[in-house]
Amino acid sequence: MARRKTKKFRGSMTHGRGKKAGRGAGLRGGKGNAGLLKHRHMYMTKNMPDHFGRHGFKRPPSVIDKDKIINIGQIEELFPGKKEVNLTKEGFDKLLGGGNLNTKIKITVNSASAKAVEKVKEKGGEVILPEVKEEFVEEKSESKSIKETEENKPQKKE
Repeated sequence: MARRKTKKFRGSMTHGRGKKAGRGAGLRGGKGNAGLLKHRHMYMTKNMPDHFGRHGFKRPPSVIDKDKIINIGQIEELFPGKKEVNLTKEGFDKLLGGGNLNTKIKITVNSASAKAVEKVKEKGGEVILPEVKEEFVEEKSESKSIKETEENKPQKKE
């Protein structure tokens, strides 16, 4: 059991600790980051060089474009009884595969996850995604095999 310091020194105001040692964090020079501009200034400049000032920047909210998403489980709740739903016209950008689908439904949307497409097809439905124009599709160049590159190398004369 730890000894209590106040058992003795009954007539003393500070109990032998000096003036401020008995109050809060007095002996340690303050709590937390107290005194960083005063008595802990060297500690701050050495160990916390980025403590003051601004760092980086925040993009304006008008520039940030977030996709509006919908899960499969929400479609029947939002569009009850419909066999065809155009999510693009309803204001949704992406279809995700959360939840369950109970009916056959035809869905038109800009993008969808593989899990969402799989769940719709299991129920006999269909997901229509916009086709990508051929102009924007990059053709993959055929990679040359090692043999072809070796044939093209200049041969050394013996």
